[in-house]
Amino acid sequence: MLLMSLLDLSLPLKNPVLQFSLLLLIILFVPVLLGRVRIPGLVSLIIAGAVIGPYGLNMMLRDSSIILFGTVGLLYIMFLAGLEIDVADFRKNSSKSILFGLYTFVLSISLGIIVGIYILQFPLLSSILVGSIFASHTLIIYPVVSKLGIAKNKAVNIAIGGTIITDTLALLVLAVVAGIATGEVMSGFWIRLLVGLTLFSLVVLLLFPLVARWFFKRFDDSVLQYLFVLAMVFFSGFLAEAAGVEAIIGAFLGGLVLNRLIPRTSPLMNRIKFVGNAIFIPFFLIGVGMLIDIRALFKDFETIKVAVIITVAATVAKYLSAWIAQKMYGFSLDQRRLIFGLISAHAAVALATVLIGYNTVTGYNLTGAPVRLLDESVLNGTILFILVTCTLATVIGEKGAHNIALAEVADDVAVPGIMVTEERILIHTDDIATVDELVNLSVTVTSGKRRDGIYAMHVADNSLPDETAERNAGKILEKAAVAASSTDNVLTGLLRYDCDVANGISCVIREQKITDLILGLHHKRSLTDSLLGSSPESILGRSNITTFIYKPFQPLSTIRRTIMVIPEGAENEIGFALWLQRVVSMIKNTGSKLVVYASKQTIGCLKESYAKVISNAEYKVFRGWDDFLLLSSEIKNDDNLILVMSRKHHHSYHPKMARIPSYLNRYFQKNSFILIYPVQTGIPDDTCDDIPLQPVKKMMVSFESVKKMVEKLYRRK
Repeated sequence: MLLMSLLDLSLPLKNPVLQFSLLLLIILFVPVLLGRVRIPGLVSLIIAGAVIGPYGLNMMLRDSSIILFGTVGLLYIMFLAGLEIDVADFRKNSSKSILFGLYTFVLSISLGIIVGIYILQFPLLSSILVGSIFASHTLIIYPVVSKLGIAKNKAVNIAIGGTIITDTLALLVLAVVAGIATGEVMSGFWIRLLVGLTLFSLVVLLLFPLVARWFFKRFDDSVLQYLFVLAMVFFSGFLAEAAGVEAIIGAFLGGLVLNRLIPRTSPLMNRIKFVGNAIFIPFFLIGVGMLIDIRALFKDFETIKVAVIITVAATVAKYLSAWIAQKMYGFSLDQRRLIFGLISAHAAVALATVLIGYNTVTGYNLTGAPVRLLDESVLNGTILFILVTCTLATVIGEKGAHNIALAEVADDVAVPGIMVTEERILIHTDDIATVDELVNLSVTVTSGKRRDGIYAMHVADNSLPDETAERNAGKILEKAAVAASSTDNVLTGLLRYDCDVANGISCVIREQKITDLILGLHHKRSLTDSLLGSSPESILGRSNITTFIYKPFQPLSTIRRTIMVIPEGAENEIGFALWLQRVVSMIKNTGSKLVVYASKQTIGCLKESYAKVISNAEYKVFRGWDDFLLLSSEIKNDDNLILVMSRKHHHSYHPKMARIPSYLNRYFQKNSFILIYPVQTGIPDDTCDDIPLQPVKKMMVSFESVKKMVEKLYRRK
């Protein structure tokens, strides 16, 4: 009896543990159950919120905790939109985004004013608020876009850019109308708004990137990094509110400035998405559902009338905006569906607008009742409006998003010159201090199509006791496995006993059919030191696969530019397309700017055959290795240097390459660098004679299509 007295099971629930348990069970099971009847997961959470909310079974109140988590979820959606957007494409299409946002706003608010004045018979100020509700929207299906990996699609970029324009203008209209109704709009209002927005933009866009880069360089603890990101995002949201606009604008800009510092394949990005999709965003959707009062719709005919009219009119306005974007920018049908899904859902901003309109009293009638900007019928009708538009946006937007994701996969396979091979990347882990960065590089250079293609090996010295060797190897390989698992990748650890490191590596390459090898150097070691106990030539001479020698001076996420030097004739090497595929993946995943130094002929080849996959690159003529030292004056502290090398006596080899290690040690000590040794013909294999050559032969056969493509290209020239 004492236990039952302590557990208060009366409705609404008051026990915080029971409340949280109920919410987690809803997030866990409701999308699965309703998914069987083809109700989208996002909509199912809104429905669940309506069922358990104060207007449903009254199991939970929409108290301060729900409001807090819901606000965090809304800001999280906008933050993810800024974090995952393709910044280069966003800048390139900024004019299109602005135009899209402007005409979407004008079209929606104009139709809203017309509907308010001529159909609903509202006063002018009330009709303007209705138009503001039409114009604003919430990116409620963005989690689906993020999960499908199409956040960098041009249609998504333009829709998100337009969202910032429309929501900002809609919120400004709301502030002005409310101020006019209460007599608070004066010249000081505009001065405060202009000064506030200017200071807010300067702090977030200029100061935040400097602070974030400094933090990520000095702190690698995963918990500290995640907390720092959250602090940055919500502080930028607070600064936006202080400037006179909504916090969602600050959250988006916060994500935008952190975009370059959080690579798409990094462990930090994985943690950000996981927590948002598991907790914050579902809480927001459930909180939206708790606002829905279906019973209010049947109180009077006026509520139903308002709900139907504003739902139809707002949906027509957003459909016309998406259709115009399709015609203007040459989008496909699925891109139009996706744009419509992104801009047609109304939730947070619409709710804020209608509540402010309802709470703004402009006077009193003859009976003493308050006259509001928006009456109760609009308030209740807007709740149904939110439910219907969120459902419609999710259904149509998800269909377009899934089709676009499938099409992008097909396009990746069909890109000329870039081969899609089975990815098996081997990391040699000798120094525990470099394990995390080596794993990060291996994840960054992959295409992301498979999650189990990374291997880490440690070659144990035969002279050490077995227990000591296994203990040392276990620590290193365990750290590598943890680093890979934090990015949702499965790493296979391999322990090899061999008196010669190069021999051990070459045997594992053949046994496991490895396609790429990553060798690491500690930032305090030099290339002229012994590399892994063997000379680089010893390892390269026995393994004819794409090989990366990586010296991380700073995390990949803090790199501003990637400077790549390609030797003359590299495009004629048989492995040219293979290492290029890895570099392209690295640039896409890190977002760093690519600057290519190459001969005129190589630059022409890249622009003609690979323009689709290498976009926004800067090309400079590299006249030869005699001018290599001139790069030391071009390289800055936050640049990463990639040198495409060659084994001796091959097409792109130059004798001056032998001096590269000493140049790097002398002139590029404060830069990360990667040496790439491509696959080349005629590499002898004189080790592991008892292992069949079939894996290597198969690989060589798969490269013939690239060789023929290159030969055909230059015959045509």
